[in-house]
Amino acid sequence: MQRICTTLLNQQFDVVLLGRRSANSKPLQEQPFLQKRLYCFFEKGFLFYAEYDLRLFFWLLFRKVDIICTIDLDTILPCYFVSILRKKKRVYDAHELFTEQKEIVTRSTVHKFWLAIEKFTVPKFKYGYTVNQFIADELKRRYNVDYAVIRNLPVRQFHSLPDEKQVRFIIYQGAVNEGRSFETLIPAMQHVPATLKIYGKGNFFKQVQQLIHKYHVEEKVELMGYVMPNELKQITPSAYIAITLFEQTGLNQYYSLSNRFFDYIMAGVPQVCVNYPEYKTVNDKYNIALMIDNPKEKTIAAALNKLLQDAALHEQLRKNCVIAREELNWEHEEKKLVEFYEQFTAMLSKEPNVKVSDTIP
Repeated sequence: MQRICTTLLNQQFDVVLLGRRSANSKPLQEQPFLQKRLYCFFEKGFLFYAEYDLRLFFWLLFRKVDIICTIDLDTILPCYFVSILRKKKRVYDAHELFTEQKEIVTRSTVHKFWLAIEKFTVPKFKYGYTVNQFIADELKRRYNVDYAVIRNLPVRQFHSLPDEKQVRFIIYQGAVNEGRSFETLIPAMQHVPATLKIYGKGNFFKQVQQLIHKYHVEEKVELMGYVMPNELKQITPSAYIAITLFEQTGLNQYYSLSNRFFDYIMAGVPQVCVNYPEYKTVNDKYNIALMIDNPKEKTIAAALNKLLQDAALHEQLRKNCVIAREELNWEHEEKKLVEFYEQFTAMLSKEPNVKVSDTIP
């Protein structure tokens, strides 16, 4: 979101990034665009979503705005209703196929609830963009909407090589959520002579703590918790191997294209990655990862050990990352976002009494 907001700001939009403040939220970092957090008493479950959507609705209701951009399905209802009441233009930014996440698709009642919201709202968002071609195609198939594909690529950075004398470690960065193969990754570490550092938290964090104790890998797996983005950018390049794993439960996992996948490439770190369609397409072109077909305990351990032991393979993948990041960066990808909003605002300018001044991405 910081990349999107900065790009829009550079295109002369007035931008406000709106989110929520939890009990564990770290202080906001200063940005060139405005930021606002809404406090919620409830932290999870139905009551959290209900409270947050109500607060979001009333905040948007009285904010000077021309365009409202909703991020994923869990903010779409208040954004839709405010856009109708105030006759404002709306955009849908689908970071994932929300209704196909493991924690949703495996719960029948929850799945029906979010699917009903998706069916009600998405067809009413004529304009939007998403992070990969599969999601764009699936939303087209389901609701006949034509969304642009704008991948979550990192800003181009140039990292020096880590000191060979440093202790080599494996990194996982991102949400510690269901469907990320922690049930097999943690036991796999019993067979890997290296340390795994997990940066992030999520709805599966407590279960990961339990898995670490269950398999007695307290000396091999370190839970680092939340780290500020700028700090993480300095940490990631010092890792020796990175992890991008997803279960196949739910289309969202199987057809994902996660931020961390590209963050590792930008950092010049070879990774063990699931051989799912979107990742395979990138790796077939750039050869930056050791791909595995099934994220089971033995498969993960074998792949990690191969990268630890085969210095030539590791070095080749690292060099390929350095080449790939010259193309797989936000400086290239943001051109698609600029083009989207140029076309969108051109459409707005043709309508009477509409002035593009305040935009909420």
